[in-house]
Amino acid sequence: MGVIIKKQNPTAARRMARREFLQRIGRAGAAVAAFSIVPARVLGKFAPRNRINIAMIGCGNQSTVDTRAFLVEPDTQIVAVCDVNRASHGYRTETQYLGRDPMRQIVEKHYATKKTDGTFRGCDTYNDFRDVLARPDVDAVAIVVPDQWHATMTIMAARAGKDIYCEKPLSLTVADGRAMVDAVRRHGIVLQTGTHHRSDARTRHVCELVRNGRIGRLKRMVTYIPGWNKAGPTGAWEPTPVPDGFDYDFWLGPAPWEPHHKDRCFYNFRFILDYSGGQVTNIGAHCLDLAQWANGTDRSGPVEIEDAGSEWPVDGLFDVATKVHFRARYADGVELDCTYGEERLACRFEGTEGWVQCGYRGSGFDSNIPGLQRSVIGPNEISLGASINHFRNFLDCVRSRGEPIAPVEVGHCSATLCHIGNIAMRLKRRLRWNPHTEQFVGDDEANRMLSRPYRTGWSLI
Repeated sequence: MGVIIKKQNPTAARRMARREFLQRIGRAGAAVAAFSIVPARVLGKFAPRNRINIAMIGCGNQSTVDTRAFLVEPDTQIVAVCDVNRASHGYRTETQYLGRDPMRQIVEKHYATKKTDGTFRGCDTYNDFRDVLARPDVDAVAIVVPDQWHATMTIMAARAGKDIYCEKPLSLTVADGRAMVDAVRRHGIVLQTGTHHRSDARTRHVCELVRNGRIGRLKRMVTYIPGWNKAGPTGAWEPTPVPDGFDYDFWLGPAPWEPHHKDRCFYNFRFILDYSGGQVTNIGAHCLDLAQWANGTDRSGPVEIEDAGSEWPVDGLFDVATKVHFRARYADGVELDCTYGEERLACRFEGTEGWVQCGYRGSGFDSNIPGLQRSVIGPNEISLGASINHFRNFLDCVRSRGEPIAPVEVGHCSATLCHIGNIAMRLKRRLRWNPHTEQFVGDDEANRMLSRPYRTGWSLI
């Protein structure tokens, strides 16, 4: 299977005609995009023509969240779901029964409640994402699949003229991320990275306080990464049968071929380096993104990074870091300590006049500066946006063609920090990093780890 799509075709032309229509609607209702919900009166009797048709690519644990988020938007319809698994248990919890058939049922049940006869049969299912991209009526796709697939699917979707909501981390490698940025910009696509804590008002307020000097000059940032929340087989392990209805070879995709094991796939992919960067790219994609945002370096990165005592498994199926700990230094002297800690706590920022810290989902605001939480960002100060709904922000930008709160460059830089942190921890040494060239300075071994070979039949061309 070759990842090859022609740059221009009749489908793309039809897609552009629809995009131009949506752009005109977006310009006419520019004021609407500032709010979290598009009023029904804006859609009126032209709602079907004005609707954004979305396809969900990936029907696992996180997709249940993303799917329901899109379902409640009045100007959006999910017209297709795609997954290499028809249906099975064995996701984040053993009781979860997920896959393309259960996801289709979730979609159709939701829309059936809106129909007078209580039925709805308008959501198609696919095993191969390329069939979804070939549909001219699909305006946008949500890519909610293991990390080894993000670059291939994003680049192909961009070439097909689809706007993209891509779950975090944006990429599996630094090279993949750069290719994704280039494709999105070359084809004029809107991409929202799924770092949804950027759309949390309280978390964003903490970053604004830091950016506007409320804690003085920023000196040090601490981010917290929890340990594994799953356990895989240790020592020697035996392959297990591939479940009926699961296209395992297609699940692997660009990744190296390995024998199937029930703990390799679905949610557990996060703990295997062939498909993920462990908790660094899982949780770190959020907290490291917030740290870079607060530091004003979310389109750049540090200049030095080193292992600070990370721990790795000796054997077994899972091979990512069991305990994360690395340090980085930025050109302005700000230090970052990414360390093992509780999942509820995201970031701590230390300045010359005090400190502030925040947890995930707007929780855990704390500071040693009295009244800091009530401090208001003035009209002439740095504001980091007003999004309070990450999915709505994406849809509004699909209409307006504006930049979402987590655009592709930001997603790439945040993922890059995760990747080079993993590389430093694996090599157990200090590395110098050039965020402009996206290369390590004077270290060929480390630079070879910035990309990975694709399995025969798949390539980023």
